[in-house]
Amino acid sequence: MSKRRGGMGGRPGGLPNQAAMMQQIQKLQQDMEAAQAALEEEMLEVSVGGGAVTVVISASEKIHSITINKDLIDAEDPEWLTDLQDLLVAATNQAIEKSKEVAAERMQGVTGGLSGMLPGGLGGLFG
Repeated sequence: MSKRRGGMGGRPGGLPNQAAMMQQIQKLQQDMEAAQAALEEEMLEVSVGGGAVTVVISASEKIHSITINKDLIDAEDPEWLTDLQDLLVAATNQAIEKSKEVAAERMQGVTGGLSGMLPGGLGGLFG
């Protein structure tokens, strides 16, 4: 009966490698939590219609305010309500898209080094 040495696959020194990996995972988790907290605080502003509608959204996709500049809305136009609704939809969609892009960029900075730690092809999950 042969005795196996080490922890991972019988390789000597398996446990220290496993401990180092656990430390890396814990640091990654802390970094991700910090990045997510920062996304909550980072505000993005999107305006449409020449500034008629402005949406402020966090990088975590929470809308904080919608401002309508009444001086840029022609209430005399019979289509003003439809135009305003269209502007609200456009501004909100653009704000959400911008928020997603910023969040992806910030999280890529955190998870970028993870690819090399994951087995066979899973590294693409975060890139």
